[in-house]
Amino acid sequence: MENEKSDLKSLKENYKVFQEKYSLPDFDELNREFSIEKIAEIETDFLIREITKLIGEKISNYMHFVEAVLNPVNSPIFVFSIIKTLGEEEKRRFNEIYKELAKMQVRLIELDVNFSVEDGAFFINEVSNSWEKIKVNFTEIIKKIKSNWDNKSENNSKAYFG
Repeated sequence: MENEKSDLKSLKENYKVFQEKYSLPDFDELNREFSIEKIAEIETDFLIREITKLIGEKISNYMHFVEAVLNPVNSPIFVFSIIKTLGEEEKRRFNEIYKELAKMQVRLIELDVNFSVEDGAFFINEVSNSWEKIKVNFTEIIKKIKSNWDNKSENNSKAYFG
C-alpha cells in the first residue's frame, strides 16, 4: 500500500510539470474522467503518451456503444431495448456524439503515428473540453432511456419476440 501511494504521488508530481507547461486540466479532474491514476503502475518516460492511450480507451468504449445503438448489426439484445426507448431527438444527439468521438479517434491515430508531447498535450486539452459537452448529452439521453424503459420495453416485448 505504501508503494502505491508513493507511485501515485510521483505520478501527480510528474503530471504537474506538464500541467504547468501546457496548461493541462487538473490531475484530479482528468483522473475522475479518464482514470489516469492507472499510469502510476507503469514505469514510463512518456507520461503524456500514456495519458492519451487511457483517454483513447474510454473514447473507443463509448464510440462502440454509440455505434451499436446507431447501427445495431450483431449487437447484444439489450441494445435493441435501448433503441426502443429513443426518440428522434435522442437519436440526433447520438449522431452528434458519434461524430465528435470519431473525430477524437482519428486525432488519436494521427497522434499515435506522429507523436509529440506538444500535440499530446493539445489533444488532452481538446478532449477535456469536448468531453464535458459529450457528458451532458449522454446524461440527458440516459435520463430519457431510464424514463421510457419500462413503458417501451413492456409494450414492445411481445412484438419483438412474437
